Amino acid sequence: MSFPLLTATAVLPAIGAIATAAVPAARRTAAKWLALLVSIATLALAIAVLVRFDPDGDRYQLTESHAWIADFGVRYELGVDGIGVALLALTALLIPFIILAGWHDADPLETGNKRWRPTQGFFALILAVEAMVIISFEATDVFLFYIFFEAMLIPMYFLIGGFGDRAHAGSDENAAAQRSYAAVKFLLYNLVGGLIMLAAVIGLYVVAGNFSLQEIAEARANGSLHMATNTERWLFLGFFFAFAVKAPLWPLHTWLPNAMGEATAPVAVLITAVVDKVGTFAMLRFCLQLFPEASKWATPAILVLAVISIIYGALLAVGQRDIKRLVAYASISHFGFIIMGIFAMTSQGQSGATLYMVNHGISTAALMLVAGFLISRRGSRLIADYGGVQKVAPVLAGTFLIGGLATLSLPGLAPFVSEFLVLVGTFARYPVIGIIATFGIVLAALYTLVLYQRTMTGPVKPEVSAMPDLRVRELVVVAPLVVLLIFLGVYPKPVTDIVNPAVKSTMSDVHKKDPKPEVEAAK
Repeated sequence: MSFPLLTATAVLPAIGAIATAAVPAARRTAAKWLALLVSIATLALAIAVLVRFDPDGDRYQLTESHAWIADFGVRYELGVDGIGVALLALTALLIPFIILAGWHDADPLETGNKRWRPTQGFFALILAVEAMVIISFEATDVFLFYIFFEAMLIPMYFLIGGFGDRAHAGSDENAAAQRSYAAVKFLLYNLVGGLIMLAAVIGLYVVAGNFSLQEIAEARANGSLHMATNTERWLFLGFFFAFAVKAPLWPLHTWLPNAMGEATAPVAVLITAVVDKVGTFAMLRFCLQLFPEASKWATPAILVLAVISIIYGALLAVGQRDIKRLVAYASISHFGFIIMGIFAMTSQGQSGATLYMVNHGISTAALMLVAGFLISRRGSRLIADYGGVQKVAPVLAGTFLIGGLATLSLPGLAPFVSEFLVLVGTFARYPVIGIIATFGIVLAALYTLVLYQRTMTGPVKPEVSAMPDLRVRELVVVAPLVVLLIFLGVYPKPVTDIVNPAVKSTMSDVHKKDPKPEVEAAK
């Protein structure tokens, strides 16, 4: 039997989480190094998956299938297509940087209450989230996917509620209340979505008799499984609602600014660059593949919601006074682009959306982690508390600028290619939606450049006059992300070659072809 590579990529961080949590309390540094080494080993396994994956081969590769709960048709089934491989690699790539960036975020704190932070638990929870996200990208059994889709909420709840932003370290009671509110709101929103999805999962089993994604999709394709129109639409809505909460799509987005604002910067990256991608990924894998007709039926409404997310998120980002909440609202706008690309039902739109998931993960990680380094130095998240930073910390300011320019999709940086593909793909079928969405680009330039101007330029404020520049550990975190932003901005082919065959299969699932250009009209 061949080596179960997909299982190994998920089991290794899970074992690492248990081992890290078991490290004695006095050995905090050992726990950090153990978590980092496990994350690097997981990245090596993800690279092995990437190398073994053949974009021109079968749709799902490196498959594993074992009986689990046979009486209910539940199997332990794993497999990856090009979209899953790309997001698996993104997750494994970002976790080591998240751990390095949060190296001191869970060190013991002595305040008036002598409150201590369990360092081992912080890094163990990050590895636990990684394990659950990875298996979510690999699961081809709907029930198996659902279990980990919901289970990842538990470690995320403790990461948000238990480890707050150090900018609040001076006001324990208020900070604890805000963290608790953000964590509970995150949990409740996602639990409600998950419970609605559970009802849809049960309904799918009643209709199909099993939970195998591939078997159900094949049965639907060959006509041996027929769903009544209303049944398919209700099941689709149950799945989509849960994924829209996770994504997050307006108006189900309100938990994100609170969660990202109160979490540490590395945990904020874990939320928006890793965990939230499960929602948009699942729209492609489950909604479109299992419910193709209902997906087409719901497309106009979803596109309207996506455009609202784009404009609404960007407008609120413009008005923010808090750096981290600004990045959170910018992410809501970017997820609107991703969802718009998915439901544009064109190959350019869906390829762009998948590429956007990868590029958004890298660009948001770069911007938010540098913002975290900035906030840790000053002890404040408020934009007004900064000014003239580029004169005292030019490397920090320069990397902050590159992360910001990537956020506004500057040509030459990775997000530009994906945003361009999404807009082209959307305009080809829904030109009005595409035109309105372009205003999000203008607003992105506004909130990004205003943020940089107010924090990095102008007179040096006394509070930042002694601010140190990026340290070696921080450069190790940021420099590779900047290199990736430039490389994928100039040469995105390695990613598009992997995802395009999977996108072609998804387009086939929904029986859609790209609209032909109106050549005669152009003449």
